[in-house]
Amino acid sequence: MTVAIPVARNRTLRRVEIYSLLYGCYAALASLKEVSFYKDWFDQPANLHAAFSAFLMLLLVFRTNASFSRWWEARTLWGSLVNACRNLSVKINAIPGIDAADLETSRGLIILFPAVLRDHLRLRPGPTLSEVQPADSATVAHLPSETVQRLYLLLNHWRTAGLIDGHQLQMLDREASRLLDICGGCERIRNTRMIHSYRAFARQCVALLLIFFPWGIADGYLWWTIPTSVLMAYFMLGLETVAEHVEEPFGYDEDDLDLDGLCETICRSVTQIYRCRAALSEAVS
Repeated sequence: MTVAIPVARNRTLRRVEIYSLLYGCYAALASLKEVSFYKDWFDQPANLHAAFSAFLMLLLVFRTNASFSRWWEARTLWGSLVNACRNLSVKINAIPGIDAADLETSRGLIILFPAVLRDHLRLRPGPTLSEVQPADSATVAHLPSETVQRLYLLLNHWRTAGLIDGHQLQMLDREASRLLDICGGCERIRNTRMIHSYRAFARQCVALLLIFFPWGIADGYLWWTIPTSVLMAYFMLGLETVAEHVEEPFGYDEDDLDLDGLCETICRSVTQIYRCRAALSEAVS
């Protein structure tokens, strides 16, 4: 279940708040210039900052939208994975004649795939195939592919044993092939980051605006320059920071996808489907 996180408890925005308050100390120098010897040194037209701010906001909005599109595509792929695992479980359990051991093996492989994919995207060791079947080797280069391959070996075994026909194999293949399609889509998001030059350009523009902004409004705002500059820094730094965090949706930050929760959802759904098959079998017998 997703829980709303207050702004004060959000780690990402809390760092932005600290940076904004520190920037307020810098803005105080611009306020002090009205009563200091450098009063006429940094006078700038305020309209210049207004025009530059509008341009920069468009730049940051585009960057944020591009990052959110990556996050939403990743969420869509994992939503498709939930549906694919459920559909595959339902279709397997609709086939009569499959013994309990093979059903348990197929259940284990379907549940294992999301967990293996999650850890593969996070580049960390995770579940092993030995939890379901003994692995041929201690190290497997691409565990998601190996998991799906073992599932296909099981399907081909059923086809050879006459438990399923060609039409049923094609029906199961339609769902099983989606697993690796989803894996490939997630890998594309993980391995293809935003263009480095564009990210660097956006950060440079933010830095330039924040350097000159308080000096341009100090004449008219006086001591109000400090809170105004803090708010400006909060919005500018916040947009850039959120975009950077949302750009990589498979990590452990609070803004990333809840992959652990999605894996648990798949596990519960698949287990429930298989329990229904077992309950129906007991009722018929």
